[in-house]
Amino acid sequence: MSKRILVVEDESPIRDMVKFVLEQSDFEVIEAEDFDVALEKVKEPYPDLILLDWMMPGGSGVQLAKKLKLHEHTRDIPIIMLTARGEEEDKVRGLESGADDYVTKPFSPKELIARIKAVMRRASPTSADEPININGLILDPVSHRVSSNDNHLKLGPTEFKLLHFFMTHLDRVYSREQLLDHVWGTNVYVEDRTVDVHIRRLRKAISGNGHENMIQTVRGAGYRFSAKM
Repeated sequence: MSKRILVVEDESPIRDMVKFVLEQSDFEVIEAEDFDVALEKVKEPYPDLILLDWMMPGGSGVQLAKKLKLHEHTRDIPIIMLTARGEEEDKVRGLESGADDYVTKPFSPKELIARIKAVMRRASPTSADEPININGLILDPVSHRVSSNDNHLKLGPTEFKLLHFFMTHLDRVYSREQLLDHVWGTNVYVEDRTVDVHIRRLRKAISGNGHENMIQTVRGAGYRFSAKM
């Protein structure tokens, strides 16, 4: 079955070009030209990914991304921002709003398709029951066991949930607020700084073979789990 992609772009020539490129790669395309239409199109069956323009009538892409991340049924839909803005600060703003990646116009069709496929792989990298192995750090979601180069590690339940989330969402920066939503849940009141405490505990628990270095602090943005140093 083809993956469904919602393209939110107010300039029809760009939207038509993106639609053509996506359909050539066997994606099903849904179109929206402004903020309100985009909200209407994000419904069952939900899109598998959203290409979201930074600026559009009715509101910004950042505002729409934040709105979608507040709701249970839409918060896990991957988002790639499409924008002419290329400054580092703008990229950080886009990622902090919940975007998974950032493509600056003009972009090549090959680059766009590659970025879409990479984000989709990160969004669903493994089945729910399959052990995850990243550079010798292995997490088994069924037995709740974690090992580092064959050495069993002891993790508390929150650290296990945090590590599981990180290992299934590689190379993306998450703010403390986003981690609280995904790991602790939206109905639990926890201080933002509690995340820092559990990050420190998790780093300590998986230390010894350099795996603690995969939990990376991104200054001003949050945390990222990556095998890239």
